[in-house]
Amino acid sequence: MVLPDNHEAIEVESYQKPAGAGPVLVRPIKGQKFAANLAVEGNKSLAADYPVGTRFRVQVSLMDRTTGSGQYLFSSWQWDVKVLSEPEPS
Repeated sequence: MVLPDNHEAIEVESYQKPAGAGPVLVRPIKGQKFAANLAVEGNKSLAADYPVGTRFRVQVSLMDRTTGSGQYLFSSWQWDVKVLSEPEPS
């Protein structure tokens, strides 16, 4: 895959829907350029290697789905990731 050139840094967070069940997903934090309901896909370590609720600063590129079912934000594992915060242990 050829990586997009038009990427920019935003803050994202991991979450589970419904809370505590289902797969861990990643979304933009509210109040930024991109809507919080856009999925962030591509860099699987954001969901797999950190606790749910971790916030990151990542590079993303807005992409169109080939199936015509909307847009998503792509973040490559090759782009820089900065951990901003992790949730407090319960």
